Amino acid sequence: MELVFATNNLNKLEEIQTLLGDKIKILSLEDINCHEEIPETGDTLEVNALQKSDYVYRKYGLNCFADDTGLEIDALNGEPGVYSARYAGIEKDAQANMNKVLQKLQGIENRRARFRTVISLIINGKEFQFEGYVNGHILHQRSGKKGFGYDPIFKPDGYDVSFAEMDMVTKNNISHRGRAIVKLIEFLRKNYE
Repeated sequence: MELVFATNNLNKLEEIQTLLGDKIKILSLEDINCHEEIPETGDTLEVNALQKSDYVYRKYGLNCFADDTGLEIDALNGEPGVYSARYAGIEKDAQANMNKVLQKLQGIENRRARFRTVISLIINGKEFQFEGYVNGHILHQRSGKKGFGYDPIFKPDGYDVSFAEMDMVTKNNISHRGRAIVKLIEFLRKNYE
């Protein structure tokens, strides 16, 4: 089975292809010659994920899934949430985003947070959604060089290292995206294999 994953993020593609193995072939936006900016104008992760999968399905006629992920910090009333990628500006600068979080949390003891991913899958015109999340807390400073986004400042519950210090297999086993993808894979195997 082939599915388009509506992203240009090579890190996400690698993570997800690792989880899927060879049963399902993932095509990127580049693979289908989709070079335009896909709208993400929703105010929830669910709406943004649907906007992206629906765009690819309607324009290219290909079964597709898309995700949207947010870091939700308790002390910041759920920020940055749906605005995680552009928290410090439209440039999507991970370093600037982390700086903004660390600055806003200065002097705050409650550093509870969670990463949450919503996947929207459209197959033959019908949409299904899957959610995954992982609880943890925000570190006081960056730690680790692996991963991407907020990984260097997020430490998941039950671990003494940040996401950016974990190997990909360990991270995939516990990550928000990994958990959402497991639900997606179970659904695909049950209904389409």
